[in-house]
Amino acid sequence: MPDYVNPKDLMQEAVQLAKKKADLSIRDMLIRGALAGAFLGYATSFAILVTSQGLPPIVGAILFPVGFVILALLGLELVTGNFALLPAGLLAHTVKLPKLLRNWAWVYAGNLIGSVLYAALFYLAITNWRTGNGGVIADLLKQAAQKKTLAYVALGPSGWATAFVKGILCNWMVTIGAVLALVSRSTIGKIAAMWLPIMTFFALGFEHSVVNMFLIPSGMMLGAPISVGQWLFWNLLPVTLGNILAGALLTGAALYVTFPAASGSAPTLLQLAKTEQEEPQAAFTAAPGLR
Repeated sequence: MPDYVNPKDLMQEAVQLAKKKADLSIRDMLIRGALAGAFLGYATSFAILVTSQGLPPIVGAILFPVGFVILALLGLELVTGNFALLPAGLLAHTVKLPKLLRNWAWVYAGNLIGSVLYAALFYLAITNWRTGNGGVIADLLKQAAQKKTLAYVALGPSGWATAFVKGILCNWMVTIGAVLALVSRSTIGKIAAMWLPIMTFFALGFEHSVVNMFLIPSGMMLGAPISVGQWLFWNLLPVTLGNILAGALLTGAALYVTFPAASGSAPTLLQLAKTEQEEPQAAFTAAPGLR
């Protein structure tokens, strides 16, 4: 059985996955969302640690996708990926609009909870329970947090628009990564496929709302002069809107339109693989002299 899944079958699998996500309970969306937010916090702090050791930023970008791999393989909920998958399900009529909005809201909340929780724990760890200043890692976190907020404030409306555009460019790649996780039947194939676009967005310095749910609160805890209002208005709001636009239109709708998937309970890749395995056995059983 070939490892590669062609785009048509991939989109069929994507719209069925969207239906499963839309049907999750609030409890599961919150728990899976919180875990995803925390694991992205781990990946971001890992990349910053690498940079603090004098290595070029591209090394951090190469390593950063570990967080996405962990949450994808565990089947966790990341709202930025759902910004593409659920609109595709909506177009295929496997997902209704109220359930799409319900998923986005609860997963977003879960991502925020997990990200801020990890940020608080990481702050306590690098400051030795608030007895130190966090060293070089803390300095890099504060610099990054201010670059993602106060730098936009200084530019006024152009800064807000810049954050919005960077949110679009970021989630265009992130959602391609979420879709490419379905392009292979093997674990190593899934990892390799999703690694490439995730590494690309991080290396280019674009804006990811969930990553920033860890990074900016971390900088604030460490003393960066950023208010909650500045974080929400100058980063989280425009970046989230950009992430939604890219996911829903540039990935979810675009791929669905060019590779339309049938609605209803079409067979998943796992079911197709099982059928392929069973067909030779059925033919052998039906052969003359074996009945």
